[in-house]
Amino acid sequence: MTPPNWHNKLSNPAQWGGIETAVLDNGAGRGTRIAWINTGTGLRYKVVIDRAMDIADAFYNQHGLAWLSHSGITPPQPFSDKGIDWLRTFNGGLLVTCGLTHVGGPESDAYGERGLHGEISNSSAEIVSISQPDPALGKLDMSITGIIRQTRVFGPSLELRRTISGTLGQPTIRIHDEVINRANTAAPHMLLYHFNFGWPLVDEGTELVWQGPWQPRHPDQAYKIFVEGNDFRKCPAPLDDHRGFGEEVAIIDPTPDADGWCTAGLYNSQLGFALSLRFQKAQLPWLTNWQHWGAGEYVTGIEPGTHPPMGQAAAREQKTLLFLNPGESRHYDVELAILTQEETITHFLRK
Repeated sequence: MTPPNWHNKLSNPAQWGGIETAVLDNGAGRGTRIAWINTGTGLRYKVVIDRAMDIADAFYNQHGLAWLSHSGITPPQPFSDKGIDWLRTFNGGLLVTCGLTHVGGPESDAYGERGLHGEISNSSAEIVSISQPDPALGKLDMSITGIIRQTRVFGPSLELRRTISGTLGQPTIRIHDEVINRANTAAPHMLLYHFNFGWPLVDEGTELVWQGPWQPRHPDQAYKIFVEGNDFRKCPAPLDDHRGFGEEVAIIDPTPDADGWCTAGLYNSQLGFALSLRFQKAQLPWLTNWQHWGAGEYVTGIEPGTHPPMGQAAAREQKTLLFLNPGESRHYDVELAILTQEETITHFLRK
């Protein structure tokens, strides 16, 4: 997609794309720091610096990609860590980070009390670098890097070092995360990338793309969508029984390719493009598909993670809970791309 004829025609790289930081000055999000990233291809998106560098609005040309909740962006509320208080400031958006020590519903045990999906999304980032593109010097890459801390005296004290990057002329988003234990004792660790897709990308007939064995989150319950033989990979019209808390969730063991990459995403044939989501099986071995087709709250989540949203207690019981020793770190890579060529889309759907 890189234009071949840009040489000697740009006065300022921002004419093509780049990174612009700002502070919201109105509404519930007033005072919240953001960064708009424009890839120069029609793909542009808003990083919320004060919400763990999560991604809120995202667009390809005139089409929205992300689901946004009624609340919109709000400042971080570090004490929204009890019960389901997390939902009060759940903006939706293209990405909400869940963890770093717990993903899943609220719970309490001998190891402490944990609210829905953990604390990290209600934490501000310290920006350590912004690298702008400079086509005149042959530099088309751009990135923003920040540090987000989930910490308390006596631990756990985990640090998320996040870099979001892209390349002018390529409709891609690259996320590289490093989680480091800065404390002097071992810390439990769980991480889930809560990607939320909405209209118009998600519409009646949009295809959901993922591959691998699956089961409903609670196999002992009755379901209408995640039933063997049902076409749960086509988005339906809004459903009356998804008003309020109505939803269905599938837990997937995604199938990697020969290089260890798993591929998921969506394809809207009416809009003529697909969104590909790739991640490393060795880093993120689980995938969750959340379907919530409420009227006026119409969304699906495709969510790679170290665990399903099972909670720390269940992971501990199953002996799958991860622990980071003092000074130890883990790395994670996730890539999103817009696909527009028929051959590329066909290959994506076959994978």
